[in-house]
Amino acid sequence: MSRTVFTGVYVPLVTPFGADGEVSAPVLQRLIDWTIEHGASGLVPCGTTGESATLTHEEHQRVIALTVEYAAGRVPVIAGTGSNSTQEAIDLTVAADELGVDGMLLIAPYYVRPNQRGLLEHFRAVAAATEKPIIMYNIPKRTGVNIDAATIIALSKVPNITGIKEASGDVAQIMEIIQGTEDFSVLTGDDNLLFTLCALGGHGGICTSSHFLPGEWNRMVALLRENRLDEARALHYRLLPLAKALFLEPNPCPLKAGLELLGFPVGAPRLPMVPAGAQATAAVRAALEGLGLL
Repeated sequence: MSRTVFTGVYVPLVTPFGADGEVSAPVLQRLIDWTIEHGASGLVPCGTTGESATLTHEEHQRVIALTVEYAAGRVPVIAGTGSNSTQEAIDLTVAADELGVDGMLLIAPYYVRPNQRGLLEHFRAVAAATEKPIIMYNIPKRTGVNIDAATIIALSKVPNITGIKEASGDVAQIMEIIQGTEDFSVLTGDDNLLFTLCALGGHGGICTSSHFLPGEWNRMVALLRENRLDEARALHYRLLPLAKALFLEPNPCPLKAGLELLGFPVGAPRLPMVPAGAQATAAVRAALEGLGLL
């Protein structure tokens, strides 16, 4: 089996909102241009960082359509199309396919907590609805269910299920997935584990922190691929304070605060999330200053 393996660091785009609370297309375009110009491998709209849970279906499709338009083929666009309902995930996936994305990111069904057999059937059903590549997304702290390594390995045999965004934080599970798959993208969703995952043989990440200095996050992946361990480790520790600061409160609240500091008017997160507090904002500011961005 030979498939395209997604490598590098992809930016899970925030969804910018204007003063009226609506999606701000001009700010989204600025952000897309900035991240591509600074070295992003690709873009992921409508994921957790994009507040997908608070977007209407119409907004969801509009953000994806705008991202495809503004990216203009410069980098791949992988759209978040997951849901806790299999049929809704199929509908979102088919709609994204028609909008011209390069692939889909599919979170495990949240809240309903299916067993492993249910997860197998869910991902197989969605994969059957498109020929585009699908990257699964395992983040048990948000969904309430872990996609076990054995399940991920089984699903990697589905021709268009081509990767996993692993955010379980379980390094033993990550190693088992890397060992048990072939031509399969293993990407981290935990920014602080990008160095570890790539050193173990993984392929990159979909990292919130890569909104800032995406080229540097990508350079870490490249250095590890070239076995330049000391340089990669030094870069890891340089970027680590930012990764820590951005997760002091629920994502994307600190991220939006940081983007505002850089002059991107992305607006406040939608309720029930609230703007980052003073302590988290100060930590983000300090991290950005340490990287020479402020």
